Amino acid sequence: MVQGQDLSRVKIRLSKPYFGDKQNLMTMIKDILERGFLVQGNYVAQFEKRVAEYLGVKQAVAVSSGTAALHIALVALGIEPGDEVIVPAYTFPATANVVELVGGEPVFVDIDLNTYDIQADHITKVISPRTKAIIPVHLFGNPSDMDPIMEVARACGLAVVEDAAGALGSEYKREKCGTIGTLGCFSFHPRKIITTGEGGMVITKDDLLVESLRRLRNHGMKAAGPVLDLVTPGFNYRLSETGAALGMSQVNDLQDRIRGRQKLAGYYKNLLEQIPEVSVQRAPADATVAWQAFVVRLRERENGPIIKRLKEKGIETTIGTYALHVLKYYQNKYHFLPSDYPNAAILFTECLALPFYNGMSMEMIDEIVKALKETLDENQTSEGK
Repeated sequence: MVQGQDLSRVKIRLSKPYFGDKQNLMTMIKDILERGFLVQGNYVAQFEKRVAEYLGVKQAVAVSSGTAALHIALVALGIEPGDEVIVPAYTFPATANVVELVGGEPVFVDIDLNTYDIQADHITKVISPRTKAIIPVHLFGNPSDMDPIMEVARACGLAVVEDAAGALGSEYKREKCGTIGTLGCFSFHPRKIITTGEGGMVITKDDLLVESLRRLRNHGMKAAGPVLDLVTPGFNYRLSETGAALGMSQVNDLQDRIRGRQKLAGYYKNLLEQIPEVSVQRAPADATVAWQAFVVRLRERENGPIIKRLKEKGIETTIGTYALHVLKYYQNKYHFLPSDYPNAAILFTECLALPFYNGMSMEMIDEIVKALKETLDENQTSEGK
């Protein structure tokens, strides 16, 4: 949903948070209000512990957003002005923005038209002496092909920051996404599988990086006896207690949520096979997709008119995500042409995010697919006139 968007005519929304049984949540919220401790307290610690246990790592560091997670990950790695970081050309702008924010240069690579993810053979072509890290994105929960990416990283001495914003619960060859690289970053935005309102998390198996991340999210301060001392300038990226309570109320049934989304995705796929103009995002071999979003490609059809017409029919849809090189800031700064990353440009124009969230009914999906087919037929007839 676009901020401020009028939803008065929308029957089926793009996404809705799913809270399930709210009784436990209300109990936690009441406890927080009675205690009067609202930021970075016991519930945040519990939430971190629960997510770390789920991912099979020792520690997790909760922060205020997925973007904050990516930002402090790069700061903790010591990415500096002049350093290059490899980023997919097709992703949400935050993935590249954090590189700019630390003074580095995002080096874009094109993506695969079937998986929507970057691949190792594209990465090797752009590595230079200034390259310090790679940020593979498990886009919409679809795991990137990590084995060859990690081989390239090890051979070249590069850090790997997994942008697993939408991939909590997704697996690559039985390893949880976010646990394969040097660091993994997650988002708990309302369109994600579990939400804290706004929020994120960073995980790493490196104890020194964990300590650095904990300092950086809290102004760069560290306990020194009974007081805090400033070790390095940091940020206010702390997660609220109420946000953590929201997360805690959902994380315990995470696997049920994932199974529900897989069932919805399977039903979508079966129906969409009947529409030749539509193709579905493809997962790599030996991957388990948690399906943060359900994004399809309209082959050789622009998504703009389809989004507009579906909204008129009461169905909220949107683009998949952005081709970064055609956005004004990156286009102007680095003088990109749309043809520089053709696959990203194609998906930016042709991809469509369909309504997708826990709690949807199969009847809703029937209605969405029927409306999509009708809209594609109408659009084709209109273009033919």
